[in-house]
Amino acid sequence: MEHRKDVSVAAILLAAGQARRIGENGPHKLLAEFDNVPLVRRSAIALLASNATPVVAVTGHRQGDIEQALAGLDITTLFNPSYVTGMGSSVACGVSHPKIAECDGVLVMLADMPGIMTEHIDSMVHAFQQSGGEAIVRASFGDKPGHPVLFPHVLYHRLIKLAGDVGARELIADSKLPVVMIDIGPAALLDVDTPTAIIENGGVLRD
Repeated sequence: MEHRKDVSVAAILLAAGQARRIGENGPHKLLAEFDNVPLVRRSAIALLASNATPVVAVTGHRQGDIEQALAGLDITTLFNPSYVTGMGSSVACGVSHPKIAECDGVLVMLADMPGIMTEHIDSMVHAFQQSGGEAIVRASFGDKPGHPVLFPHVLYHRLIKLAGDVGARELIADSKLPVVMIDIGPAALLDVDTPTAIIENGGVLRD
């Protein structure tokens, strides 16, 4: 299928989680600093520089601090009132945003993946456009599937129904759509869920 530049891709940055593995009342991982930039802002900047537009950040836990970390960026923030129930509700919340609904595809990115760069996102957008906007595109490391994941519009009605901590794995398996894996290296599997992981990957925890 020919590469179609007119295939539009939006992005959702999932920044609502409670980061329970860091500790209940301790520092928030999305505010940990990498190269002096809070992780959630670093993730947003990588998305905003990419060919995915618009970008919507879904917030929840410590909404005010996250919004402050994103201040001044050309990003729409959307509060998920059900964030405590898990990631599925945040995906549903983001996909239901009118700006996302009108795009041919949506890239779903976790905010706690410090290795994800703009070029990784653009290679996924390019692959999606090459599919004519009809395939699921998934970042991988070798043959191991990871994140982000780019979904075509045909799946939006199912993404909007996600709830609780159900991610998209089952949805991808059930969709019967072609899945294009884009090997972006170790970044596809690196999320910083613990204080050790943050420090080992060059981050500095802040309160």
